[in-house]
Amino acid sequence: QVQLVESGGGLVQAVGSLRLSCAASGNILSINAMGWYRQIPGSQRVLVAAFTTGGRTIYGDSVKGRFTISRDNTKNTVVLQMNSLKPEDTAIYYCNADLIVIQDRSGAYWGQGTQVTVSS
Repeated sequence: QVQLVESGGGLVQAVGSLRLSCAASGNILSINAMGWYRQIPGSQRVLVAAFTTGGRTIYGDSVKGRFTISRDNTKNTVVLQMNSLKPEDTAIYYCNADLIVIQDRSGAYWGQGTQVTVSS
């Protein structure tokens, strides 16, 4: 069974830092793309940062220069380092991956979400 397991959310004061981690597990043959999205109540889920199918790294405009995404291909893991956090970064953060899977559905998978709260 394919799973995306997230960790690292929590409460932090403005200008502080948090580190989110997402590990993909299961019969994964390859990862086409993997990254982070975030969502606040009543709004759509939006891109934070991701490694794309073409091998590029992309960031949402509001986090450029503050957030950094990295990956460990040997562990099927991506990490989002979030610095200089602002109250407007408060959201539920979701890990997303586009996977090629053996003996299961290939395609997009989502993690369960982790809450990030930034106090002013």
